[in-house]
Amino acid sequence: LASCVVPSSASSTPLRFPRLLASVIMAITRDSRHKRRNTGGRRNVHKKKRKYETGRQAAMTKLITTQGQQRRVSEVRTRGGNKKFRALRLDTGNYSWGTENCSKAARILDVVYNASNNELTRTKTLVKNCIVEVDATPFREWYQNHYGVRPGKKRSGDDEAAAKSRSVQQKQAKRCVGRTLEQALADQFSSGRLLACVSSRPGQCGRADGYILEGAELDFYKRIMNKKKGKK
Repeated sequence: LASCVVPSSASSTPLRFPRLLASVIMAITRDSRHKRRNTGGRRNVHKKKRKYETGRQAAMTKLITTQGQQRRVSEVRTRGGNKKFRALRLDTGNYSWGTENCSKAARILDVVYNASNNELTRTKTLVKNCIVEVDATPFREWYQNHYGVRPGKKRSGDDEAAAKSRSVQQKQAKRCVGRTLEQALADQFSSGRLLACVSSRPGQCGRADGYILEGAELDFYKRIMNKKKGKK
């Protein structure tokens, strides 16, 4: 091992045993042998680390906030020749509106909450189950075309509806029977931002897709975020 130590001087002396040195360097591992038992006792490690247990550094996917930055996704070769797609910078994703059975591509505007770490919210890091704000325009346009009603507060010029055929009016009138839109979602449509949850894994599949928050889940996250704002 003495010949494997990197010399302190700046000379470019070649290493005699580079493979041995590589085995000495610590690596990220996904094994559980280093963990303690449920009772708190230490385990006896009966074997060394394995190649198939190695892990990689976290992607820490960032939200694109400055103009000019491009979406960046790198391809990673994995065990067996398979591929993973490591998203490094993203700003869009496909989001589904569950009660309306509608999915639209929407721009991600901000990261507002992360249950695991506040630092991920501050640095606008996209991970699974983080709460984001997405642009409401695609969903508003779909809702207006589907039901003939603009969600949220009316603005000047909204009453000037385009000319519609009789068949379209009949379809929209039939769809409006039993139509409901909860007040919390209507308020978000008025602000132009919808709260959504990222359900994909940006560091594994290279996408930041998710679903619009509704009902009890929306109330839960709004209550938590309002409580955090009240502490400041």
